[in-house]
Amino acid sequence: MSRVTTAIALTAMMATTAFSGFAAPIQAETLSGGFDVGPGGFQGNFNPLAATSGFTWLSVYFEPLVTYDEKLQKVVGLLASSYEVSPDQKTYTFKLTDAKWHDGKPFTAKDAKFTMELAKNAKTGSVLAARLTAISSVEATDVKTLVIKLSAPSASLIDALTKVMMLPEHALSQIPADQLAKNSWWSTTPIGTGSFKFSRYVTDQYVELAANTEYRGGKPALEKVINRYFANPAAAIAALRAGEIQFTYVDSNDLNAFRDNKDFRIIEGNSFVVNYLGFNHDSPIWKDVRVRQAVMYAINRDAIIQSLYGGAAKPANCGYVADQVVPQGIQAYAYDPEKAKKLLEEAGWEKINGNKPITLLTYYTTPLAANVMAAVQAMLAQVGINVTPRAVDTPTYNSIVLNPTPDVAQFQMVYAGLQNGPDPSSINVGLNEKQIPPAGPNVVRARIPELTKALDTALGETDVAKRDARYQDVCKVMNAELPWGTLWVANRYGVASAKLKDFVWTPAPGGGPYQAHPEKWSIAE
Repeated sequence: MSRVTTAIALTAMMATTAFSGFAAPIQAETLSGGFDVGPGGFQGNFNPLAATSGFTWLSVYFEPLVTYDEKLQKVVGLLASSYEVSPDQKTYTFKLTDAKWHDGKPFTAKDAKFTMELAKNAKTGSVLAARLTAISSVEATDVKTLVIKLSAPSASLIDALTKVMMLPEHALSQIPADQLAKNSWWSTTPIGTGSFKFSRYVTDQYVELAANTEYRGGKPALEKVINRYFANPAAAIAALRAGEIQFTYVDSNDLNAFRDNKDFRIIEGNSFVVNYLGFNHDSPIWKDVRVRQAVMYAINRDAIIQSLYGGAAKPANCGYVADQVVPQGIQAYAYDPEKAKKLLEEAGWEKINGNKPITLLTYYTTPLAANVMAAVQAMLAQVGINVTPRAVDTPTYNSIVLNPTPDVAQFQMVYAGLQNGPDPSSINVGLNEKQIPPAGPNVVRARIPELTKALDTALGETDVAKRDARYQDVCKVMNAELPWGTLWVANRYGVASAKLKDFVWTPAPGGGPYQAHPEKWSIAE
């Protein structure tokens, strides 16, 4: 076996009523924040199996076997002290660390096996099932050893495992799989292995965690961590400036309020999320690739990036922007509205759809997203494409686009984002034909054989030195066939009180998870 040793290391949109007059005491031992504000959050979700985002908060009390480091550059161990990969890359053996659940019971390989079986089972409501289809068996060979076997090599397995939060078999095994997703356990008595443990949830107002004094990494510096709920980023920013909370996500156009202010620290980073206009391939209006090309040429991405993102974004001409996976010579789709009009005329747009309204659905509900949608709407209107933006919360969006028998009219086009790194395999679930709902989250119903073949080849590449070239092939097909109208990869921002010490936040896709060490967070007097 080739040995990979990892050190033990210690992903919003739900609009809820803003809570004013917050009464929970703010003390030096308590950190309050808007941990689920913005595109990386998932306000109101307590179930990590159902989490498409919100991991910044969930990972304070739940933990996976492995996670990314805080810079999102490498995978490190958390509940796994080490792991080994067989030469054929079809067997992964994890050695588990000594850890306890919040109720004092030991964490064992049986718990890890139980969790993996839940995550693989779509009946549990797991959004991870589509990412784990290569797993053929999971075995707990002893108390501290978990063995995962694959039917074929999968370059995406370790990345997928970073989002599989371990769950206690003794607490959940009696709940039927089809009743687990909405069980009250998640929001009333959940237990994990993290440095903080669940204390209480006040509906639509906040979630409170208390220090896990028996944490294997040492007693946390803080006594409590509170996740405040807000209707929008503006309400969270007001609470931050008033000293009611010590951290929140902010849009790029809100940064000026905090620049050159010694009381706050701005945190900036790559989102690793590619934003795109997704063409619903079940809708006949997008069948002709010339129509999809016209959308790309109609949108002045550079102008939007400069005026709305303050230049803090990079245009994307496929699912990637990282140099090593973007080949030379692909089409740049520079802004050219006259070319867009010509392509639409050649495709017969007047007969295909003409000026009929097209629903543009999104789960992005921030002011920045609203401005982006308005700009896209205006630019498409100039070439004769009439889109009507509709912003909804994440659960509503998911209920529409993941419906196995959807109403296509509700989302002929979507404005969305999908993780494209650190591991480039992340976009597979959004584009592979095998991932069309209910099998997975290919919400645009892309059925492009050449793209599916390129993705499958990249996922199955066992030679690390050849993986970048395989993902360049994926990029080429995306650029030519346009399953999405790719837009950009933007930076994201958080603002923290200068009083916070050893506080780690990374603008990771879906909010993480990553190595944040919440047990070290503290607040200066």
